[in-house]
Amino acid sequence: MRAVALGGGHGLHATLSALRRLTDDITAVVVVADDGGSSGRIRRELDILPLGDLRMALGALSGQVDAGPENTLWQRVFEHRYGGHGALAGHAVGNLVLAGLLEVLDDPVAALDQACRLLGVSGRVLPMSTQPVDIEADVTGIQPSRPGPSGGDQDRDVAHRIRGQVAVATTPGRVQQVRLDPRRPKACPEACEALRAADVITLGPGSWFSSVLPHLLVPELFSALVESEARRVLVLNLAPQPGETAGFSPEQHLEVLAAHAPRLRLDVVVADTAAVPEPDLLRRGAEAFGADTLLTTVGTPDGSPKHDPDALASALADAAHHRVDQTPAGPTAGPMTNGVHDGVAVPGAGSAHDPARPHQEEDRRWP
Repeated sequence: MRAVALGGGHGLHATLSALRRLTDDITAVVVVADDGGSSGRIRRELDILPLGDLRMALGALSGQVDAGPENTLWQRVFEHRYGGHGALAGHAVGNLVLAGLLEVLDDPVAALDQACRLLGVSGRVLPMSTQPVDIEADVTGIQPSRPGPSGGDQDRDVAHRIRGQVAVATTPGRVQQVRLDPRRPKACPEACEALRAADVITLGPGSWFSSVLPHLLVPELFSALVESEARRVLVLNLAPQPGETAGFSPEQHLEVLAAHAPRLRLDVVVADTAAVPEPDLLRRGAEAFGADTLLTTVGTPDGSPKHDPDALASALADAAHHRVDQTPAGPTAGPMTNGVHDGVAVPGAGSAHDPARPHQEEDRRWP
């Protein structure tokens, strides 16, 4: 199974950790907007791609080919951070190694391919764009509201422009819209090829505005995603993220996605049962994308907002290989499979011949 995972940071790490339990043919397509920490410092000093999210993706896939002591050592070295108070303090060794590879080879794809060989990765790690991008956001609710002349809150809906991934991820206001700078960054050609050749594509989980949405704002990458015949699977977060999506319900995450990418179509939306207080609302939101909803347990047993790799792998296998059985609302409703409820077609459930939903039936290419 050829899998492509879109994202960045800890969310992409979770997806890759799950996918590697299902297949060795994985391509990670990573956001390149980080401007904080070690990545941001190297980006500003050397004028190169931010490397932290790429390094994390490499770490998630390392040891696919050879999980021996040497490979394990290199994985540990890549994740090691220098201490002290000097110029190297806080830098991840892997970021510096990648920066050296990039400067020597003058090609980010070639540099990442070399890092894959070093770490025993059988798939690929690619940037979504070969040029670094910045995230801009319109944010409301940053300032305390003042009474307006008619008694309303004068500053409640005033939008402020926030720039930078770190600023967007930590803003105390409510993000309304995000953009990329440059507005139309050039996509990594190899990433577009991987999307078009994929059997399954995953989007999320992760920081919604700074790790998930940016992929949809790269025109060539989005076109490849829309045109791909792969199963498109969206994985929702286990909890709202303080700052970016504080107070968001699961269905609000889908509304944001639709507002930024109205042409996007999905096949399955995966969510943790405990994180969805109103399943019917989420199902309706998923149906707007032409998708089924798979509610199952994908979080860790300790209740922390982290995805369990084995549980998420099981959910992704279900989403990739089969249509999802659903139970429509109502006390007497029976199971629904392939848009049919008790032998009767369900309006809005789609059809196996619906061109917008090319994967309604089990894909028999996968055993």
